[in-house]
Amino acid sequence: MSIVFGAIAPHGFALIPFVSDDADGGLQTRSAMEELGRRFAAAHVDTIVLAGPHGIRVDGAICICQVARGAGALAWQGTMVEMNVPCDLELATRLGEACRATNLAVAMAGYAGNRPDQSAVPLDWGAMVPLWFMGHGRHLPGKGNVLADAPDGPEGPPVVLVTPSRSLAREDMVRFGELVARTAEESGKRIAFIASCDWSHTHTPDGPYGAHPAAKAVDARVVEAVRQNDLQSLIDLSAEDVQNAAIDGLWQALMLAGVQRTTPMRSELLRYEAPRYFGMIVAAFEP
Repeated sequence: MSIVFGAIAPHGFALIPFVSDDADGGLQTRSAMEELGRRFAAAHVDTIVLAGPHGIRVDGAICICQVARGAGALAWQGTMVEMNVPCDLELATRLGEACRATNLAVAMAGYAGNRPDQSAVPLDWGAMVPLWFMGHGRHLPGKGNVLADAPDGPEGPPVVLVTPSRSLAREDMVRFGELVARTAEESGKRIAFIASCDWSHTHTPDGPYGAHPAAKAVDARVVEAVRQNDLQSLIDLSAEDVQNAAIDGLWQALMLAGVQRTTPMRSELLRYEAPRYFGMIVAAFEP
């Protein structure tokens, strides 16, 4: 098979319905994520390849987690959400081999057991929030302030967790996306590629990065690139704009652009919103 679904998805904690009634002002983004989840379910995905900015980072290499499972927890305003997901060890291994065969810098990460099938990795919010809407939003009511994956319920699709290195050339992100699509074609599986991205983090002075006028301009350029189905154009964003806007989605979006080089997909912007200091884009990509 091949890539059957793609997405740009934000990762603000409060988007998860069980931790915030008002999504910290991002209710329209939450609604768009729910729609994204419905489209994801309709694609009947076998494995998710999720690239995010907050996972295990290796300087000078794209990090792929070569593990059997991922687990983590998020806490927001007194409520904790836990997640424990299966990982596609076979696809992760094949993707790493494809990178090495083309001299693309890659690091295969594991933790705990010495054998990959015994190994696990921590899940960060950049993975957990999109995965909540992509088949892993199971919960157990009535457990106080802890909402956990149900041990006897169906699991969502297994995941391959990827974290880019910003010290690599941007073209390497595009090359990696091409390899994801080719590996998907060879795997016989129906693969979704999820780019976990938040955008400018300098919209308001009360945020951790302060305010900068580049925020609105950079987010507007990204929104237009999504509307025009031209993520590749983002490769030319200036380093100054990237820094001033404090974006964390560029590298993952360029990976998705590479996926599209091999598996053409049409884009649809479902929502852009910046209710607080950072911008969020929800977009679906379908063959």
